[in-house]
Amino acid sequence: MRRATLSIAVVAALTGVAACGSSDSDKGDKGGDKAAGKGAIHLSPIAALRSVEKSTDQADSAKVRSTTSLGDIMSMTANGALTWNDGLKGNLTITYTGGQMAELMKKAGTQSMEARYLPDAYYAHMSETYAQQAGGGKHWIKYSYDDLAKLGGASGSYMKDQLQNATPNQSVKMLLASGDVKKVGEEKVSGVQTTHYSGKVDVATLADKTSNLDADQMAALKKQLSQAGVTTETIDIWVDDQDLLIKKTEKATTANGTLNNTTFYSDYGVKVSAEAPPADDTKDFGEMMKSGGMATGGTGTGTAS
Repeated sequence: MRRATLSIAVVAALTGVAACGSSDSDKGDKGGDKAAGKGAIHLSPIAALRSVEKSTDQADSAKVRSTTSLGDIMSMTANGALTWNDGLKGNLTITYTGGQMAELMKKAGTQSMEARYLPDAYYAHMSETYAQQAGGGKHWIKYSYDDLAKLGGASGSYMKDQLQNATPNQSVKMLLASGDVKKVGEEKVSGVQTTHYSGKVDVATLADKTSNLDADQMAALKKQLSQAGVTTETIDIWVDDQDLLIKKTEKATTANGTLNNTTFYSDYGVKVSAEAPPADDTKDFGEMMKSGGMATGGTGTGTAS
């Protein structure tokens, strides 16, 4: 149970934070672009999305709610708030609603867990059953991003880069990097008037453009993506008249089935606080890995986003 639950915790954190994605965008002045993006519907989709990219990046925080499914492996929800002003911080409540992962979580004593994100690590709050039977009475597991990078090889290094630089505008950056984006039309989302854009990205090419991997790591990542059956991803985004991302959907085919994610963003600028759990109630993933407590199969989901 300890091995299965640890694997679930990794998958949950990676998939949950995929609601935000990652960014290496410039946080400079957006003035002219923002004004142009609001008033000029004649702008090309690329020009409009550059304004959305900057505005969303500079908003610093938001409430997030998402649903994700991957074949018969899992379906899950994530709800909470995240800030990306100075590294990723925040809290998500992750609930498995179906698939193999939900069954494993039931055996571990719960179908929900809290994932707490800090700039150098994330923490997973496990069930009381887990704490008593496999956690030595401790409820939290600390996963440093360095440890996860070592565990996942090339995909682990890419995942570390994603987690440490997360912002909601990654889906916008993905469309900009692809060059394949079109304006679909005007639609209402959660009562908000939005503009809908859509496009398709090559996942390996995108990783090459947006990550800090060296040539060997990039080659290894492309091989892992190929083995996982991940090639292209269809992305749709909806943005409001303030050039802020309101909704995002992503769909990709993988060797494990179709990956679907839908994420809603609201309350930009919301106050978000996150602190490390009490040390006496926390176990370190690196130490558990040394003792053979970690099943390595749980990291693959991160590369699909």
